[in-house]
Parts: sequence; C-alpha cells; structure tokens
Amino acid sequence: MPPIRTELNAFAADLALRLPGTWSSEYHHHAAYKDQFPLTEQLWDVGHVDWVVSQFVLTHDAVLHSPGGKRLYVTDRPLHPHQFVVAPLEPDDARFKPHHVDGVEEPNGIAVPNDPVRASARIARRLLPRYEHALEAVRRNAAEQPEPPHRPAPPQVTQVVTLTWYDDGALGAPYGSVPEQARMTLYAHGFQYHPHQAAFLLPAAYGEHGRALRIQAVARRLAEQGIGVNLRHAAPTTTTVLPSSRPTAARSHHR
Repeated sequence: MPPIRTELNAFAADLALRLPGTWSSEYHHHAAYKDQFPLTEQLWDVGHVDWVVSQFVLTHDAVLHSPGGKRLYVTDRPLHPHQFVVAPLEPDDARFKPHHVDGVEEPNGIAVPNDPVRASARIARRLLPRYEHALEAVRRNAAEQPEPPHRPAPPQVTQVVTLTWYDDGALGAPYGSVPEQARMTLYAHGFQYHPHQAAFLLPAAYGEHGRALRIQAVARRLAEQGIGVNLRHAAPTTTTVLPSSRPTAARSHHR
C-alpha cells in the first residue's frame, strides 16, 4: 500500500477556507481498501474522478461541506504527486429521492494543483457552477415529482384471449374461449380456424419470427379493443396428440 500523503488533510482544510461561501473540511484515513467505497459510491462523476476511485487503492480522502448541502470529495490524483482531484457528491438530503437525481447530467470533477489558492480559483470557476446547476435540476425534479413515477397497474378487463403453445408445437386457442369481438382480429393476423380441432391456430409455416410478430400485433390490436391477451403453455397431457396445424401432403393409395 503506498504511503499516505499527509498533506491532503492540510490542503483540504486550507481549500475550505478559500472557497466562496462557508466550507468545512472532514478528513478520513482508510485502514482498509473497502473503507473508500461508502463515499466513492456517492460520487456525482462519470469522468476522470470516477475512473480514479475505481482503479486505485486510496488510503485517504476528505469531504468539504457547505451549509447549503454541497459536498466536495477530495483525494490524491494517482501518478500525479503534485495534484489532487475534486468532485461533487450526490445530494445527501432526505427530501431528495433517487428518481430526482436520475437523468440529471453529472457535474463531474476536475484535477487541481496542490496550491490551495490556484485550486480554489479553478473550483470556483469550473466546478461549482456546474454543481449548482445540477443541484437546481434536482430541486426542480423534487418539486415537480415528489414521488417516484411508478408504472400504474393495467385496467381490469372482462374479456381475455388466452393463446396456448401446445405440446405438438401448435399455437392457438379453442374457438369457444375466444370472445366474438376478438375473432376477426385473429383472422386478420393469420390465425386459421380448424373445425375438426374447434380451435384457432397460427400456422407453423410463418416460422418462429413470423408468429412472434403476429402475436405482438394481435396483442396490440386487442388491447385497443379492451380485450386482454395471455400466452401460456398447455398443461401436460396423456391423451392422444391432435394433428398439428402444418398442412400435410395427401396420401397416395395403391391397389
């Protein structure tokens, strides 16, 4: 494990004094590799800083806090002994929920020199405006949609078509189970009525892809009519298997 850069604590404390507004610094030393993750998992960054924390063992870090809820993560920049990286952390506020942050463009972090004066100027010019813009977007999302946008349950329907995959590969439904309003839709999308089986069947000649497209089209059309569609496999049976929906060649008889 590389030696601790003891100047990080002092650098972060000095940086907090020089940033616009009121900031405080909180330093952390990591006794084990896993100790860096609770904070790094909160990074609001999909760029260089995220790469740094995912690729390197970081023995320490610091967090700068402001009364307005802003938090800046500070740590070494590996392979660059005279630089640090600074990145925003996602809002730590009970009013904000994950869906408020989802979709907001990450403000991302930056590399800064180990001179607190130059570093604070770079953060104020390049990082804090992006950070504030992202926070404003989160606040706006929280005001406009306080609760998660859960998908509503489908409306209840009184009529349902259950299409069944049979053991012989046939796909269809018994004629008596198909609502009258749905029969023309099945016809229109390639289902054929087989009187000797008393069922609508979709010919295997369409192929797997062709049958899938027809099932999707039937489901959409019936949904528009307020009719539900189920797709299931037939229960195992020991009875005689019915002929498949594939056309068969006529038998020749020899005298």
